[in-house]
Amino acid sequence: MTRHSGRQLVLELPLRAALGRDDFLVTPSNAAAVAMIDSYPDWPHHGIVLLGGRGSGKSHLLQVWQQSAGAPVITSDALAREPPDRLLAAGALAIDNAPGPGLDERALFHLLNLARQTGGHVLIASETDPAHWPVTLPDLASRLKAMPVARLDPPDDALLRGVLVKLFADRQVAVEETVISYLMLRMPRSLDAARALVAGIDRAALTEQVPVTRGLAARVLQQMTEPGMFPEDS
Repeated sequence: MTRHSGRQLVLELPLRAALGRDDFLVTPSNAAAVAMIDSYPDWPHHGIVLLGGRGSGKSHLLQVWQQSAGAPVITSDALAREPPDRLLAAGALAIDNAPGPGLDERALFHLLNLARQTGGHVLIASETDPAHWPVTLPDLASRLKAMPVARLDPPDDALLRGVLVKLFADRQVAVEETVISYLMLRMPRSLDAARALVAGIDRAALTEQVPVTRGLAARVLQQMTEPGMFPEDS
């Protein structure tokens, strides 16, 4: 006679992230950056820098702008692979993870010049203020310093709470307020950490076929606080 452990196999099916504008929660920590993105194409400059650390929501907001502007997204090391007019053919371009290890300074300088001359728009997403980039081309450094910065601050309590509630809801997981409050007091202050934690709690609840309680959340959080379990914050 075979005994069952009460656990079930959980299939690791991908959960599609909701990355539309309506899915982006606005709080004081990101309101100024969201307002800048929402004001497109009435920007005060031909380009802006979207500045935020890992887990700040920068990638989500970049995708919101990409959808609004119809802009392709490239990394900085791809700037030299195409001429500026082709990169800016849609009238808008997003450069992600700048400056990156392979930034072609002259290519970026010519691209920004072309955007200014043609009325195009460039959004540069970075974890580092351009004033601190190791740029050696003086004209490019001057262009970058003149660009407005849309800054995403670390998640405040309102944003972190809203994201946790939404992530559980996206997975159709019912949780009590005590669970959310418990997690907020102890988890890393990062949206990436929130995503990883909710996924871990959901996986444990499905595997053990139990509801999400504070005890289950505490156990998963303790397991995930081991080195290397959470996404690294910058």
